[in-house]
Amino acid sequence: MSITTISSREFNQDASGAKKAADKGPVIITDRGRPAHVLLSFADYQKLTGTRRSLLDVVAQNQDDDIDFDPPRMGDRIFRPIDFD
Repeated sequence: MSITTISSREFNQDASGAKKAADKGPVIITDRGRPAHVLLSFADYQKLTGTRRSLLDVVAQNQDDDIDFDPPRMGDRIFRPIDFD
């Protein structure tokens, strides 16, 4: 795996080259000489995050499949008094 570093300008001028480089390893995109973004292949992203199913897979699943969904409770944080003054 090789790491490639390119400037934002180079990325804007040759996005397809950056994507090809991302197939070989992470591409660090710099802004004014400082690392600002990282471009990864989707396969590398899935390995990094540990996700195996895409959003498309979840949406397209059979209706018989169960999804565990337990969103965190917001409590009183979503309501606050309004100040009209």
